Amino acid sequence: MSLHVSLLASTFATVFLAELGDKTQLAIVTISGTSNRPGAVFAGSAVALVLASLVGAAAGGSLSSLIPTNALQLAASGGFLLIGTRLILKNRGPAPAADAGSAPQTATEIEGGDQPPH
Repeated sequence: MSLHVSLLASTFATVFLAELGDKTQLAIVTISGTSNRPGAVFAGSAVALVLASLVGAAAGGSLSSLIPTNALQLAASGGFLLIGTRLILKNRGPAPAADAGSAPQTATEIEGGDQPPH
């Protein structure tokens, strides 16, 4: 098995750029911020990413022998498009209504609105 430097470099660049600012990195920042052991957080997240990548590479190799590469790429693209569309639609909806026990949301609520003074 020979090392293909160009494949290694393109895979590294793609995964590195894809992981910047995603929810995994945000989770790592959150966990690291609540811990005084950043080395343990790094080690745990690195092992998790390596194992997830191993599963993806193994599944991709197996699937590509059964399903044409173009179909796999189309399915992956469609999945990302579906997820992105759902996230956009979810975040474009109306803001959740304020609960009775929540903090005031508008200037009228902050000033006391139509309520008589106490």
